[in-house]
Amino acid sequence: MADTVLYEVTDGLATITLNRPDAMNAMNTEAKVALRDAARAAAADPAVRAVLLTATGRAFCVGQDLKEHVALLAADREAGTKVTMSTVREHYNPIVEALTGMPKPVVAGVNGVAAGAGLGFALAADYRVVADTAAFNSSFAGVALTADSGVSWTLPRLIGQSRAADLLFFPRSISAREAYDLGIVNKLVPADELAAEAAAVARALADGPTLAYAALKESLAYGAGHSLAEALEKEDELQTRAGASEDHGIAVAAFLAKEKPKYVGR
Repeated sequence: MADTVLYEVTDGLATITLNRPDAMNAMNTEAKVALRDAARAAAADPAVRAVLLTATGRAFCVGQDLKEHVALLAADREAGTKVTMSTVREHYNPIVEALTGMPKPVVAGVNGVAAGAGLGFALAADYRVVADTAAFNSSFAGVALTADSGVSWTLPRLIGQSRAADLLFFPRSISAREAYDLGIVNKLVPADELAAEAAAVARALADGPTLAYAALKESLAYGAGHSLAEALEKEDELQTRAGASEDHGIAVAAFLAKEKPKYVGR
């Protein structure tokens, strides 16, 4: 994969690192393709039990690379085409679908500003560990665009429709502390502890009951859009599946023996 995104798997944990620090991890076409492919690889690999999405440099991701974007828009105008905005369908949508849909937990280690699509990537994770120096900004309306990268779906589910509308209509930088108070951030840590803490959270999930986490992820997504009766039916289905897992047997045996379970992810 291109070095704009680094991909490594160690003992069941896949680490995906955005790696354009000089550009604040802005997403050019190369980076979008690499991130899409890395997320899909992690989703499809049965050896991967959890994913850590993080970044190098002082930013997490500032969204679309506007320098490339302007050049592509100019080429579209000259050719009479509308190719530029197909990036939503070809890149951003598949990235978010892979992160939200994979049957394993995804942790975002947010080291700095997450704006536009970068905000979308952070929100697509199941758990966000965030440096106290980080910030979030929807950005879209500031460049006369609408939300993409799943933000219209994830943000109101985290903070409510009214607050989401406020942040989208009036984009501004909000601090990590404000984001924590709003419910965007799961764990807020000092900046110099971010890398270690995000890795520790992701490692704990990679060592945990993978099928149970997959079921929890599925049930949360399902419950957000269905009635209580339908959610109860889904819980029954998923609990039956989880109860038949090898990890459930391991957990029960360890409980009775007063030992710490050693899960195998099956």
